[in-house]
Amino acid sequence: MNKEYHIAVVGASGVVGRTIIEVLEEHELPISNLQLFASARSAGKTIPFRGEDIVIEELTEESLQSPIQIAIFSAGGDTSKKYAPIAAANGVTVIDNSSAFRMDENKKLIVPEINGKILTTEDKIIANPNCSTIQSVLPIAVIHDKYSIERIVYSTYQAVSGAGQAGISDLENGTTENFQYPIVETVIPQIDVFQDNGYTKEEEKMINETHKILGDTNIGVTATCVRVPIKTSHAVSINIQTTKSFDIDEIREFLANTPGITVIDDIENNRYPLQHEAAGKDDVFVGRIRRDHSIENGLNLFVVSDNLRKGAATNSVQIAEQLIALDLV
Repeated sequence: MNKEYHIAVVGASGVVGRTIIEVLEEHELPISNLQLFASARSAGKTIPFRGEDIVIEELTEESLQSPIQIAIFSAGGDTSKKYAPIAAANGVTVIDNSSAFRMDENKKLIVPEINGKILTTEDKIIANPNCSTIQSVLPIAVIHDKYSIERIVYSTYQAVSGAGQAGISDLENGTTENFQYPIVETVIPQIDVFQDNGYTKEEEKMINETHKILGDTNIGVTATCVRVPIKTSHAVSINIQTTKSFDIDEIREFLANTPGITVIDDIENNRYPLQHEAAGKDDVFVGRIRRDHSIENGLNLFVVSDNLRKGAATNSVQIAEQLIALDLV
């Protein structure tokens, strides 16, 4: 008999939480029971799953224990810091979408296509990377493996849904409840708070997480992260310098043959990744693949992905799938 799993979603009422539930249903995980948790404010509401309306329960310190086997968190860093260790102590494997554990040297930061096989039964809290990092490192890992990357420059164009429902509301209503300026009128070259070094926290996430996922701190990485007036899907312009020389057509071929990547790169017909076309899809879309002639072994990519799916929900569900496939829960 095939095993089935008791899974929980923490933060089920939020934008990412609801997307996690959708992806769990679409991916047809072998789920025997799905429990949904959120704050007291959302308790009692229902969310459909496989033809049933599941009632959201209030998250308490007693919520996350056997028979729950996997808990996918998307409720913010403070909630994760408080409840994830409790769940882990109770034998529940936590997949966390917040930044709470990403740079913890004792926690693994996972993009399944890249490093999912390093997971073991000892990993009870697993960190899901930042949304822009996930979509960027998927093609970067392929190139780094083949040609050894020396330097990466990220320039992001990030959708408002990355800031949750408050960000979406600012775009739809012309308000400034979440963003400090009207996002309907401009792009904002600040995501998260500024650090003493002039970078924002979001930019530092991309830098540090790239190093951790690739397992190589020798790569020079810099980033500028910008919020744009688009509801869903992030875009990232990536400039790369490799150690080894490369053939541009070979890079296209490697990327096109990588699971989870779709190459759209037909400049004769003006075809390249577009944010509205990526919305609702799990793949990372790569285009504008071309040499940067200003430096030796320079390369440019334009990478687009649905930040609510591969950037958060889908990657989390794929980690759960990896745990199941490796029989780690």
